Amino acid sequence: MAETKKSLLIKRYASRRLYNTETSDYVTLEDIAGFIRDGREVQIVDLKSGDDLTRQYLLQIIAEHESRGENVLPIDVLNDLVRSYMTGKVSVVPEFLQQSFAMLRDGQSKVMENMTSMNPLSNMPGFDAMQAQQEAFMKAMTGGWQGGSTTPEPPKPQAESSEDLDAIKRQLSELQDKLSKLK
Repeated sequence: MAETKKSLLIKRYASRRLYNTETSDYVTLEDIAGFIRDGREVQIVDLKSGDDLTRQYLLQIIAEHESRGENVLPIDVLNDLVRSYMTGKVSVVPEFLQQSFAMLRDGQSKVMENMTSMNPLSNMPGFDAMQAQQEAFMKAMTGGWQGGSTTPEPPKPQAESSEDLDAIKRQLSELQDKLSKLK
């Protein structure tokens, strides 16, 4: 997991330009997306009113990526999101999404942890380079999701967790065999 850091404060001026208070320079939406990919929490506020604009800008970043063909959200999910806004009732969708991403981040963290702590190959020459490649692969597969969540994860059934761990170990072993054959 990324180490916990305070939120990066971005101020929006009346001209709609975005100002990074840490580096004292202007940033773009793509820069902000990069900060988030790197594990930073970002807060965007209107300089004049003090209104928190973070949600608005994060949605804009997602919309821009989706419009460029970087489709992450399936149409069915987008339809469900729109429905959840239109019903006027309290929706379980936000909580479900938050828990799902928390489980994804936790799973990624456990895989990376298990690669080092329980791997008998860790003393093998070149293992560090292979581990770095695996970490890069995991980061690429999850889009760099690392941020922490303050929402506690629901407890998992033990049998399911050990089955998942065995499957992950089996896949890791297969990947290691393939990597050794490539060398």
